[in-house]
Amino acid sequence: EVQVVESGGGLVQPGGSLRLSCKTPAFIFSVSGFTWVRQVPGKGLEWVSSIYIDRNTYYADAVKGRLTISRDNAKNTVYLQMNSLKLEDTAIYYCVPRGQSSWDTYTEWGQGTQVTVSS
Repeated sequence: EVQVVESGGGLVQPGGSLRLSCKTPAFIFSVSGFTWVRQVPGKGLEWVSSIYIDRNTYYADAVKGRLTISRDNAKNTVYLQMNSLKLEDTAIYYCVPRGQSSWDTYTEWGQGTQVTVSS
């Protein structure tokens, strides 16, 4: 059973911005850290960012300073604010209700949301 719903992707020019959303049921949101990962067709999954219940955040070097992860407890939603987007950010982005060390063991993946950066 899919436990997360990602949204917010789209087509944007280099330098542009998008905000991705990840909504989960409250019983999951309240006890979970969350991780965003991305996948380029034909390549493996790449860890992007994680946030924990205490709101500590972690970022891959490739996105540090441009992407910001946050969580809204009132809406049971995790966000990924994406600024200064680059061509290489093009990928399908997935949200996982796990932390940085365990996201790859999660099995109930959502459909993801496509981000395309193109001029």
